[in-house]
Amino acid sequence: MKKLLRILLIAVGVIVLIGIGGFAYVKLALPDVGPAPELTIQADSVQIARGRYLANHVAVCVDCHSERDWNIVSGPVIPGTEGKGGEAFTREMGFPGVYYARNITPAHLSGWSDGEIYRAITAGVSKDGSPLFPVMPYGNFGQADPEDIKAIIAYVRTLKPIENKSIPSPESDFPMSLIINTIPTQTEGGKRPDPADSIAYGKYLTTFASCGDCHTPVDDKGQPLPGMAFAGGRQFPMPVGTVRAMNLTPDAETGLGSWTKQAFIARFKAAEKDFKHPSTGEFEGFNTIMPWMMYAGMSEQDLGAIFTYLKTVPPVKNAVVRFTPKGKEVASR
Repeated sequence: MKKLLRILLIAVGVIVLIGIGGFAYVKLALPDVGPAPELTIQADSVQIARGRYLANHVAVCVDCHSERDWNIVSGPVIPGTEGKGGEAFTREMGFPGVYYARNITPAHLSGWSDGEIYRAITAGVSKDGSPLFPVMPYGNFGQADPEDIKAIIAYVRTLKPIENKSIPSPESDFPMSLIINTIPTQTEGGKRPDPADSIAYGKYLTTFASCGDCHTPVDDKGQPLPGMAFAGGRQFPMPVGTVRAMNLTPDAETGLGSWTKQAFIARFKAAEKDFKHPSTGEFEGFNTIMPWMMYAGMSEQDLGAIFTYLKTVPPVKNAVVRFTPKGKEVASR
């Protein structure tokens, strides 16, 4: 009996040591994406213009890293706040903690090298080596053409410097406080396809714009539901109610199956006119986190390519209740 007890104690001790070792490894050794690359961007006007387009109308970096006016439908960026950071992503919104968009103007990034910014965007690791929560979709950005990422860096370097030292530090709840260290991943990036290949180019833009992140429903752990890519229904609580991402699959009844490319493009281009202040008519009392006005600035060619690609994803029948006003919650389908 004593021998058995001794064996059990040894086994428990080994398990405890393994547990402590694993905890220490995850907490102290991760993330391990390597040092920031040696990178110096010699920006020119063409590269800056490309970065401006991507940061405002495709990757929409400026959307999250600025102040938004929620008195207007889709919360457009308040002029003069571009890049200052501070937007909160909270537990009430379904996040496992509280995270804040950082200041990406030169007032903050002047102390960062181009390589450190590149690593943060593509691998999810800050200047000091700490992990970033993937509400910034660095997993998608890491698949982009390195030249496009460099263009974004060249552009943000030109933003008006805005001092904003009041942004709180992020807080991750357990176990995300450990898991977050395992998420950053080093990638080599991809190659921007020839726009003539509409499907491949559309997939590239759809990934860069992170459309699937919002338009794919997730489970209670934030993981995408299998077989539901782009099927919509993901909920986003807002002060005025709950908005749900729409079904972007080519299902004829509940998705984009009956849409034409022209109608898809026109819907984006009409956003600036339709979502005006104060919102009236069809949009009275409605709001959405979808940055329509920023995506409205995307070129018709790029919007058309995204539509062409979305027509190739598997159709999923999933009717979605677009918006439920505060106090009138109903179950979405």
